[in-house]
Amino acid sequence: MSDSSKTKVRRIAINTGGGDAPGLNAVIRAATLAALNEGWEVFGIRRGYMGILEGEVDGEEGLFPLTAQAVRGITHLGGTILGTTTRGNPFGLEVRQPDGTWGTVDRSDEIVQRFRECEIDALIAIGGDGSLSIAHALHQKGLPVIGVPKTIDNDLSATDVTFGFQSAVEVATDAIGRLHSTAEAHQRVMVVQLMGRHTGWIALESGLAGGADVILIPEIPYDIAKIADKVRERDLQRRRFSIVVVAEGARPRDGEASYADETGRYGGIADRIAAQLHDATEKETRSMVLGHIQRGGEPIAYDRSLALRFGAAAVRCIREGQLGTMVALQGNYIRAVPLGDAIRDIKRVPADSELVMTARQLGISFGD
Repeated sequence: MSDSSKTKVRRIAINTGGGDAPGLNAVIRAATLAALNEGWEVFGIRRGYMGILEGEVDGEEGLFPLTAQAVRGITHLGGTILGTTTRGNPFGLEVRQPDGTWGTVDRSDEIVQRFRECEIDALIAIGGDGSLSIAHALHQKGLPVIGVPKTIDNDLSATDVTFGFQSAVEVATDAIGRLHSTAEAHQRVMVVQLMGRHTGWIALESGLAGGADVILIPEIPYDIAKIADKVRERDLQRRRFSIVVVAEGARPRDGEASYADETGRYGGIADRIAAQLHDATEKETRSMVLGHIQRGGEPIAYDRSLALRFGAAAVRCIREGQLGTMVALQGNYIRAVPLGDAIRDIKRVPADSELVMTARQLGISFGD
């Protein structure tokens, strides 16, 4: 298919990959209805690319028709009716070897061939930087792809906002707010660990909105002594409790981030900081990992609206032959940007951003 001219389309497919995020079903519904209104057939692929590789996934048809009835009433639902996986990279799928050990195999050519056999003219791939990198690589092998940016981390530089982010911030802000009363009642330091991987967007926005006293993000390395100073300063002001919000990828000034295992998955930072603050201040501390609650549940209205816009825009891109692109929110408009450009850079929190400056003016410490 040409990336620069309109193409005759009869059949498209939709898949979701990577971690789930509130708003996935809204994208699926919008893309399905918009495509059906174009007179196209629409198919859903279960669990990333597994449904196109396997005839059956989890006891259900791997590739199945998406009809108006199939997507009725799903806009407000969390999760994804297509299922997803974080272990579905077709360029390195895990397989059990004859000797019982695990290895990887590249099945990407098989995927491209299966799309051709099924006469699917384009794929709408909904995912974050990892899933969209896979989609881009498949596009370079000849698979016509449109990307839709999905991640609660809000770390794709080509789009102002990714759907799912604001819902995650809402959940985290509510949790932080609820901790104030129990922290104050017991005069404790509460350390709340939030998601975000390599970036601090969720921690920054929810910490600011939730009234945190300390916010720790990967972009601003912290000094535990400075955090302890903030806790003691509050004690002197008769505010004998503190709320510390920490992004999972935060790291000390002269050290590394905290990892849960050898795979590089973040974990343990809240426990580490709570223990260090207890030693430094002798105050009772508690740690809390909000975890996957940030991903779950219904999307808020903003994410529903953005997801619906993204889904409809993806169909417009297919109709206009703008393949190998990702739909992105830039200002008030949805635009198509080259998929390769969209995944090139991670969007990090600028240390001198207006959000950071606002937090500092309110007396919030970043531990620096």
